[in-house]
Amino acid sequence: MTIAYWCVLFMGLFPYVAAGIAKKGFEGYDNGMPRQWLAKQTGFRARANAAQANLFESLPFFFAAVIIASIANAPQGRVDLLAIGFVAARVAYLVCYVANWPTIRSIVWLAGLACVVAIFFQI
Repeated sequence: MTIAYWCVLFMGLFPYVAAGIAKKGFEGYDNGMPRQWLAKQTGFRARANAAQANLFESLPFFFAAVIIASIANAPQGRVDLLAIGFVAARVAYLVCYVANWPTIRSIVWLAGLACVVAIFFQI
C-alpha cells in the first residue's frame, strides 16, 4: 500500500478524534440523542464538533485526488508527499480549531486544500 493510501485510511478515521474531543468527559452526554446534546455544547466541544464536520467534508476531494492520481499513474513520490502534507494540515487544523486560533486555522485549511489541488496537478 502506498503512503498516500495510508493517508486515506488515516483521514477516514481522523474525524472520530474530533468527535472524541467534542464528547470528552461525557458530561451529561445523551447517547440516545447525541446530535441534540452536541448542538447545546459551547467552547472547545462546539469547536471540536464543527471541526469534525469539516474534516468529514474534506474527505471526498482528497480521496478522489489520491484515487485519480493512482489511476493516472502520477509520480507516486510527489503524491505521497502531498498526501502527507494534507494530513499534517488537517491535524493542525483540528488543533487550531479546538484551541480557538481562527486565523491560523484558516491558513492551515488553505494549505490542506492546496495539497489536494496539487495532487491533481501531478496527473
